[in-house]
Formats: sequence, structure tokens, C-alpha cells
Amino acid sequence: MLADIPQWFALWTHSHCEQFVHDQLAGKGFQVFLPTVHEWSCRRGVKRLISRPMFASYLFVNHAIDKRSYLDIVSTRGLVRILGERWDKLAAIPADEISAIQQLASSAVAATPYPYLRDGERVRITDGPLAGLEGVYVRSRRNQDLLVLSVDLLSRSVAVEIDGAAVEPVAPRSGVRSSVGAYL
Repeated sequence: MLADIPQWFALWTHSHCEQFVHDQLAGKGFQVFLPTVHEWSCRRGVKRLISRPMFASYLFVNHAIDKRSYLDIVSTRGLVRILGERWDKLAAIPADEISAIQQLASSAVAATPYPYLRDGERVRITDGPLAGLEGVYVRSRRNQDLLVLSVDLLSRSVAVEIDGAAVEPVAPRSGVRSSVGAYL
């Protein structure tokens, strides 16, 4: 990592301390970014539109971090740590990923936090006629979301196109038979 080139880094905060950490670091002169989403909240029968962090317990700082600035950042109240191995081996975030998040945060498009899904991860469908069905999440070449169901005993699989917003990740169940006798 070149200490003289500003890069984006993720800061992990204590629960509900994102804005507190943001304000302290901004007061120290750091360029910080706390992306937020708006959602409706109903408390005591009153509905309000509230703003909350897009990534719970995380915010971002853009800085050329040297030992002194590292110590200045990590001494911030409410901060757990900067993501990375140690002060001179921090995990930088690509600028294009931050730019995409900034563009989304500044737009009027409604966004909600969503579980991070990896190709090949085991998921469960949460909505629609296939609700409750579990299988392996696959993104095809045509940017379609697929759920793959396999019968290991037959060495055969079948895929169905699904709405990627209607799935949730589940813990792996190796070797557990479904009700139809297929290994899912």
C-alpha cells in the first residue's frame, strides 16, 4: 500500500455508532462517507421516514493512511477497527465500488440492505409458488438468477429461474434428504 495515495477503507463500528464515528472523524478533517437508506418506521403508532446506515456497523474513509493518521482514526470512540491485517496492510476498497454506492446513495431510488449471495451458495426461496424450496444459487451468463436442485444419487440436476430478491442464504445441509428423496 502506498501511504501517499488516498484510498477508501472500511471502518467497523460498534452497533449503532456509525453516525457518532462519522461526526468525530469529519471533525478531525477526514473525508468520511456514511451511506444511508430511508425506510418507514412505526413507533407508538406514529409512522416516520427514518434514515439508517446502508451497511450496519460500517462506514468508509478516504485517506492516505500512515502510522499517525491510523492512530488518529483508531482512537475514535465507537470504532472497533479499520478492516485489514494491521496498520500497514489495510484492505483498500476499489474506488469504483465506492462510486457506485455514492451514486446510489445520492439518487432517489429506494434501496434496502440485502444479504450478500455468492454463486454456488445454498439459498431458500422466501416468496412465490416455490417458497420454502432450498437449492444452490447460480447466476447464469444471461444475468439470470437460477435455483439448482440436484439428485446426487442420479447425478442429475434441474434449474429454475428465480427472482434473486426472493431468496435468503441458509446454512449448508450436506447429505440431508428432502421429502422427495432428493439430496438438496
